Amino acid sequence: MIETNPCNKPVNGGSSVPSRVSRQTKPDDTIVNINGVQVGGSEIVIIAGPCAVENREQLFETARSVKAGGAKILRGGAFKPRSSPYNFQGLGEEGLKLLSLIRKETGLPVVTEVMDTRQVELVASYADMIQIGSRNMQNYPLLKEVGMCRKPILLKRGMMATVEEFLLAAEYILHQGNDQVILCERGIRTFETSTRNTLDLSAVPMLKRLSHLPVIVDPSHGTGVRWMVPPMAKAAVAVGADGLIIEVHYKPEEALCDGYQSLNLDEFDRLISDLIKIAQAIGREISVPKPLI
Repeated sequence: MIETNPCNKPVNGGSSVPSRVSRQTKPDDTIVNINGVQVGGSEIVIIAGPCAVENREQLFETARSVKAGGAKILRGGAFKPRSSPYNFQGLGEEGLKLLSLIRKETGLPVVTEVMDTRQVELVASYADMIQIGSRNMQNYPLLKEVGMCRKPILLKRGMMATVEEFLLAAEYILHQGNDQVILCERGIRTFETSTRNTLDLSAVPMLKRLSHLPVIVDPSHGTGVRWMVPPMAKAAVAVGADGLIIEVHYKPEEALCDGYQSLNLDEFDRLISDLIKIAQAIGREISVPKPLI
């Protein structure tokens, strides 16, 4: 049986041209370096933090705690795409400045989302990694723009995108010369309504088979339900994810965005403790800071 690689289909009826994201083009795994943190190697990297930067206290308390718990990269939205125009849209550049300040204190690299080609230069001046959210996965001008930016890119799967469409979106970025791309499975929209999305964990081994790019999972958006985040995070590690991006808030009940799917600080600590055991069982690792004596 011949395996079909959707990234190597004939173009316009001509010969098949291997794409840049394909494992046929690059058999070895790509390691993405985010200011010293490597994603795609033996270590499973934890990215954690609030959905949105709300204020200094919220960001700083959460960031300090997730770093102590084992997070290697801090997430936090300064610009927030919301379904309703009346919901909190983020603090904008003020949020970026707060992320920069907490990075100086904690040493955690920062990932935050860009939504517009006009924002790329601004966001890149503050962030260590730029996120392309699910709503913009097929915003091709934006993909081209971040492809010309020499910053690592976290590309989230569109909520109705196939694996092939996801990889072709990544191809836009690599085509511009930026091969520092991390793929993120964050759930797709199906007929199921008991969860926010359907977290497609089968995409993880499929993506890793077809592409050399690292693959991480977002169990927070993938389920939209706080109590489901830990079991799905554990399952993601078990199927081979190179990392997790998890929403954590020091007071989820007061969050301005996605509090219902955000872990509190104690829940995050317990989850990391469990994930360490699963990582060891499959021959990988999750490192946490040693407590001060």
